[in-house]
Formats: sequence, structure tokens, C-alpha cells
Amino acid sequence: MCNLLIVDDEKNIRDGLKAMIRREFGDDYALYFAANGEQALQVMDETEMDLVITDIRMPVMDGIELINRIQDQEARPDLVILSGHDDFQYAKAAIRCNVKEYLLKPIVRDELFRTLRRLDEERIRKGEIADQLRGTKALKENYAVSRLQYLFLQEGMDEHAIRDVVLQAGLDWLDAGGYAGLVLVPERYREAGWDEFTAYVDQMIGWLPGERYIRFYDKDGKLVLFTDTAAPFNRLGEEIIRQSSSAIQAGISERMAGAGEVKKAYQQAGRALKYFLFQNMPGLIRSTELSGKRTDYRIPLEDIRKTANLLGLDRDAELSRLLQHIFDIRTILQYDIRYLEGISHAFNEHVFDQVFQTYGEESVDILKLHKQVGNLYNFNHFHDYFHSLESLLFLLSDYVKRMRSMHFDQSEIQRAIVYIEEHFHENLNMAVVSNHVSLNYSYFSQAFKEYTGETFVSYLRKLRIRKAKELLGSTDLKVYEISERAGFENVKHFTKVFKEMEGVAPLEYRSQQEALGRR
Repeated sequence: MCNLLIVDDEKNIRDGLKAMIRREFGDDYALYFAANGEQALQVMDETEMDLVITDIRMPVMDGIELINRIQDQEARPDLVILSGHDDFQYAKAAIRCNVKEYLLKPIVRDELFRTLRRLDEERIRKGEIADQLRGTKALKENYAVSRLQYLFLQEGMDEHAIRDVVLQAGLDWLDAGGYAGLVLVPERYREAGWDEFTAYVDQMIGWLPGERYIRFYDKDGKLVLFTDTAAPFNRLGEEIIRQSSSAIQAGISERMAGAGEVKKAYQQAGRALKYFLFQNMPGLIRSTELSGKRTDYRIPLEDIRKTANLLGLDRDAELSRLLQHIFDIRTILQYDIRYLEGISHAFNEHVFDQVFQTYGEESVDILKLHKQVGNLYNFNHFHDYFHSLESLLFLLSDYVKRMRSMHFDQSEIQRAIVYIEEHFHENLNMAVVSNHVSLNYSYFSQAFKEYTGETFVSYLRKLRIRKAKELLGSTDLKVYEISERAGFENVKHFTKVFKEMEGVAPLEYRSQQEALGRR
């Protein structure tokens, strides 16, 4: 598991990153949070971080100072910077600190996911491979396995470059051809340990003298086998049939023409393994059996968007028919598995994300189901995935209906505004105000925006700046005193926000007002 620290002074940015990462990667990341650089260093004193994603402009300690302080630490995490268009000149200061990536706000989820996956791959290349190579004994085999792992993580290598790496690894026997197999580890072996499962597969295959092979576990915990002939896999298939309780599922590649096709064969075996989603029983699926799958598909985005439009309208029968059409198994089985993967991705992006962004998710009791449905391969069978997705949509439809049917009492929002006007100078947030008027947090957020035309954070910020302007123009109070009376946590943050909203610093604004008064 990767320890990831998210540093940003805006809670909605921290929460948004948390939601995106959780939906895409589940529990792969242990997430930690800080509102500024000083808090971040405190968190890092207690827990060693693998990755830090930090904003640049923050109160107390900004992102540039934070990453400079991190350079003094013995164990330095990977660094990713969040920046707006206006922050780029500051972001350039981080180049010497070995920052891995710059992500521009507003954050694009696919760019974030690509960055996280790339950094994960780099960490694997640096050290995790050694932890994954249990069961290999000879130093020579260790080196060969590490070279294959390296190949699997590389993009854009042609067959000549791949062949060179394979031959350098001492696997020259693969240049005469061979096969790749990928075996899913059954649940009962995941806690018992990889060595025990490797021994079990070895026993089923019954390796014969003279057969050349190499086996190891990839980064996803699947057993990878390369052999010089198909005979070991044939014996494995026969043994799976004989031992009906084996629960072993394996994908087998087409025959490689040479060592340059090692990565291609590995990918073919992985693709074949995915088709157990439609079979869900022990056995082998060979890549040659899938050669007739069509690739000329188009993801039915229009129908998927229709499902989002039907939510909350009490038209569950129509919604069910539309889902049956989208997930017609006869159509799905005609196409490559990427067709179903594309449909799953489109539901995440155009339906579930849309609902959560529109109505919020803090009060939704279905996030756990959504977390599961968000990944097609969390399920052992296609029908399990379909029924869970259908159940989630029905739950969401009821939720949307309730949210749409709630007619907020304007007097409650007016009472909230009066409370904000009276307490703006205190440590105020939306949770405090929504509790004061006894409204659900998510509902209050939506109702407040509908009534005022802006978010709670924006409204409070404008109110505080308006009060600060009044004090600047009518008193001789110092800037730090005005900052406190206007409700800002420190004068640095106040000055930053004031300049962003008014175009000038507080003292410049006071001078302008004094000049106007003398005219």
C-alpha cells in the first residue's frame, strides 16, 4: 500500500482528490491530508510518505517551502505539484527539487490517474520487484525475472529492444518460441502465501526433464509462466478438469514467434484471463479461442447518458429495459472485452460521477456499493456485476428523487445568512451553519447555492472582504488587526485573498480610498 499525503488549503480539493482516488484505486492508497505545509510536515513526522501531492499557494507554509523542507529529510517521498495558470512561475522554482509531475487545476481525473500509475511503476522498478519475487532461488533466475518485470512496465519498446533484454537476461531459449500463461491465485491461497501456490501449480503440471520454463508473480499478484512448449499447459488443463475443486483459472497466449514477443504474449494471456468473467469456473482460456472477437465496437454513450437522465423520475421499468439493452450478453460476447470495459468506464464517468457531483455524497449510504461497482473486475461473474450495477442505479434513482423533491424553506436559508453576517469573523464553516439551521449538510449546500447563486465558501469570502474594505476605509486599524476582525486565519492569507479579489493589496486599497476622500 502506498502512503499518499494530499496538501491543499481548500477542503473541496482535498475531498475531490480523495473521492477520485478511492473510486479508481480502492484501498491501494492510504490517504493522509493537510491544509498547509506546516501541517504536512507534522503528518510526515508521524508517518513516512511515499507520495505527496501539494498545492503551491497556501497559508502558514506554502508548497514551495514545503518541498524545500522535504529535501532535508532522509526518506524523501515522490512529489507532485497542483497549480493554477497563475502559479506556474512559482511551480518552476520546484524543478530543482525533483518534482515528478505538475497537475493543473481544475484537476483532470485521467491525468491524475496516469500520474499515479506512472509513479507506482517507478516505485516498483526501484524496489518492490524484490519483494514480489518470492519463490525464486538462483541469482540468475532473479535477474531474469526482474528483466521481464521491467519489460512489462515499459511502454513503446519495439520487438527488437524487447528481444535484446530477454536475451541479456539469459532466456535465449525463448527465441525459439514458446507460450505465456497467467494464473489467477484462488482466494484460499492468498493468505497462505505465494510459495505454497507455486508448489501446488508445479505439482499439477508435473514438470518433465528437459522442459524449460520460468515462473514468478507479477505486480498484481498473478502467477506468470513462460514455457518453451504448450505441453505443460495442456497437462495443467487436464489436471484442472480432474481436480474439480482446484478453482484454478488460467489464460494462455498464442505461440510466440521469438523472444521479441514476450510482452505481447503476456498481454494475450492477461486478456484471455479476463474472459473468466463470463465463465467463472476452473479451466484454461486460450488466446486462440478469442481470435474471432470483433473490435469494431462503439460504446453506447447516448444510452448510458439516458440512464442518468432517468434517475429520480420513477421510471424504473424503463431504466431496467435500457440496462438490459446496453448489457445484452449476446452483443457483449461478440466483441473484445474492451467493449465491456468501456461501458463500465462510461457509467462511472457519465452516470455515477454526475450524480455525486450534482447532489453530493456525504449523506449517500450507497458509496460502498459504488466503490465495488466502479471496478468491473471486483466481480467473479458478469451477471454479478450487472445486478450490482442495476441495484446501485435503483438506489441512486430513489436518492435523486428525494433530493429533487425537497423544497427548502427560504426562511431557513435567510436565517443561515443572518447567522453568517453575525459570525463571519469567527472560525465559520458550512457544517457549523447547516447544523445551526438544522439542515442536512449536502442539502444545505445545494439549497444555499440555489438561493444565493454562489457556493458557501465564495459567499463567506466575499462577505469577509467586504467587511475588511469597510474597516480599511473607515478606521486606522493595522492590516493584521483588520485581518483578524474580518475572520481570516492569518494576515498572509488575508492579503492573498484580498489581492485576488480586488486587484490590489489592502494598504494600496486604503491609500486609494484616502486619495478619493481628499478630492
